[in-house]
Amino acid sequence: MADRKKNGIDLKELGAKAMKIGDLNGDGVIDQKDVQIAMSKMGESTSKVVKNAGDSAGKLVSDAKTSVISAVDKNGNGQIDIEDIIIQGLSFPGIKINREEFLRKEFMKNYQQDVIDDAVANNPAHAKIPASDIDKIAEDVIQRERLAVSGISTLLGTPGGIAMVATIPTDIAQYYGYMLRATQELLYLYGFPQIDTEGNGQVLDSGTMNILIICMGVMYGVAGANKALQLVSTALGKGIEKKLLAAALTKGTIYPFVKKVATWFSVSLTKDVFAGFFKKAIPVVGGVIGGAITYASFKPCCERLKDSLKDTLLSNPDGHKNDKDIVIAGE
Repeated sequence: MADRKKNGIDLKELGAKAMKIGDLNGDGVIDQKDVQIAMSKMGESTSKVVKNAGDSAGKLVSDAKTSVISAVDKNGNGQIDIEDIIIQGLSFPGIKINREEFLRKEFMKNYQQDVIDDAVANNPAHAKIPASDIDKIAEDVIQRERLAVSGISTLLGTPGGIAMVATIPTDIAQYYGYMLRATQELLYLYGFPQIDTEGNGQVLDSGTMNILIICMGVMYGVAGANKALQLVSTALGKGIEKKLLAAALTKGTIYPFVKKVATWFSVSLTKDVFAGFFKKAIPVVGGVIGGAITYASFKPCCERLKDSLKDTLLSNPDGHKNDKDIVIAGE
């Protein structure tokens, strides 16, 4: 009996329990086959754990994406489109530009009051301000906004984890907000009148919205956007009444171009939003990379718009005299 026990433990009973646990194939011995069975079951359990973890992670990502779309979708159509970005971008303080204040500030250092008054009442080209001076101010504007937006992007790029969901809409809107700020400044330098960015609550006038969509299209090199901007400039240069221009922008000559640009952005923005979602999973590095990419991409976009605006009936009337014969239809 003593041989069966050691330190009060019944060795025979312990062996029987071990056999019961270890003999997985029921042949009365614990051998290699039992080990193989145990390994197989362990693998099945591990697979289930991994699958469950993957399912949970997938649901988390899906829920986060839904939250992002909900936050970005400002016009309530269930999609991420350029209208959402413009509405949210213009909602940030300092993005909307007052044309008169901007032009007076930019020209006050080098021009007499009567010249500035003419530029405000009409446009800089009408006031005989040299194109080279306007181009220089435009370059300064682009660089100033470029530095501002790249700093914002780096700061907003740092959050990780669940916090990133809240920052993505802000990150995107801030970036495009500064693009919209630069857009307004360039429009005013090259002859456009004050555009109505105040809107009614969060809803912009359709004509204003479509002008901004066209400008964004020019910035990104979307096919047809440059032609559309030339048509808008020509309409304004010909003194077409506001109501007719709005009709051309929303259902007439210019609208097909607007629709094409908007479609392009719908695809591009959806990709950008979710690329941003995964980028922000890498906290600090994501911010540094985001700021660098923003700095590199902002100027070429603004340069495209500047190059388009500097050669229109508004900014270069002598070079576009024949443009006055172009018909801008409202239907």
